[in-house]
Amino acid sequence: QVQVEESGGGSVQAGGSLRLSCVAPGTIFSSWYRQRPGAPREWVASITSGGATNYEDSVKGRFAISRDNVKNTWHLQMNNLKPEDTAVYYCKPGRARLGRPPETYWGQGTQVTVSS
Repeated sequence: QVQVEESGGGSVQAGGSLRLSCVAPGTIFSSWYRQRPGAPREWVASITSGGATNYEDSVKGRFAISRDNVKNTWHLQMNNLKPEDTAVYYCKPGRARLGRPPETYWGQGTQVTVSS
């Protein structure tokens, strides 16, 4: 089991920036999801073990997913935030397992609120 710890949420005005962090020792790939009020959880961005990234269309060009190998930390840099980005953001890092499917873990979630 991997202990996942998220941080970095907060309240900003539209156009502002936030950086979310997710400490997850031993993980080699990660995704970020978000859950808006009254809506199901949705995928936002992913990064593979090789560093390839992928983004949901509404955040392309504004969000950037990355990793800090030294600190075992995954980041989601969010720029030019919009009120519709308001949500609880969840980190979902994972690790490979020899002879078995990869294992993933959910963070506890961090609130991001963007005001107009």
